[in-house]
Amino acid sequence: MSLDPVAYLPYKDPDDFIREVTDLIWVDRSIHYIRENYEPDSIVHGAYGTSTTRDEVIEGTLMRISSTPDRTGQAADVIWEARGDDAFLSSHLVLSGHLQSSAHSYTIANCLYRRGRMVEEWVVRDSLAGALETGADLDELARAQAFRGYTGSWTEPAQPDVIAKGDSGERPDDYRSEVETVIDMIQTVWNERDLQKVEKYFHRDLVLQTVGNKVVIRPEGYRRALLHFLEAFPGGQFEIRDIQTNYDVRYAGLRVAVTWKFTGLYNGKPNYGPLTGKPVDVLGISQFTFHNGALVKEVRLWDDIALRAQIAGMRGDEPVGPSNIY
Repeated sequence: MSLDPVAYLPYKDPDDFIREVTDLIWVDRSIHYIRENYEPDSIVHGAYGTSTTRDEVIEGTLMRISSTPDRTGQAADVIWEARGDDAFLSSHLVLSGHLQSSAHSYTIANCLYRRGRMVEEWVVRDSLAGALETGADLDELARAQAFRGYTGSWTEPAQPDVIAKGDSGERPDDYRSEVETVIDMIQTVWNERDLQKVEKYFHRDLVLQTVGNKVVIRPEGYRRALLHFLEAFPGGQFEIRDIQTNYDVRYAGLRVAVTWKFTGLYNGKPNYGPLTGKPVDVLGISQFTFHNGALVKEVRLWDDIALRAQIAGMRGDEPVGPSNIY
């Protein structure tokens, strides 16, 4: 699909656009630029719910920069795909940390830009990594946050044919075989719990990077990581909300990004404190890398502290107070 340069000017392409705009705001601290970059009624779906104003993005960005002034972020991957001839959907994997330190964390921001302006965003941060790094009390952090809840597209049913159209709109039919492989893997392994089939889709020497800065290797490691998440919500299901693909040697070839929603009752193992028997609504994003037709890597993020906050609110042990959606 041919993309009109109006979608990314004055930069050379969407990859350059995303990397440079993110640096301008988050590294150079030009928070004001959000007014030029985001539509006034831009929508952001974050781990604590949905925001519907640009002003809240500006305020949230300021608070986050102020709270971590020594951290710097840079692009680890940008998976972008056209949405019509004047728009694109990007999946930006950001590596954040100190300039010389082993402490780091990842964020994935999926942004729908139309004619160079952000209209809707889905963002997840590995807040668990920072909490583990500092030794903070995870439940105390969660109780200090309020889960607002979702509105808009996130509350509507997923599109019936996500290959053709996701939450961000109609998509080009690129790399269909690989997209179908990812969809089939999620349905078979994640949802149907046929964990033996991990080896059908993944290379033996797979790597999974996930929350808490955890690195998982080999099919058996992948199975155990999935089981650990599901054991708290044993009947839960993953719903695919959006997909984008991109091939770029800069980022090791073909990657497929998936925005997913996980819903399930908290009635399994009490990994998040006393059980509630009530549903959770988790926004997650995965980025998959292919090599010779097989999956070799996945980066899978959701906000585990926000999930704890959601559960705490259901129990009634959460103080009333605002949360930074952004």
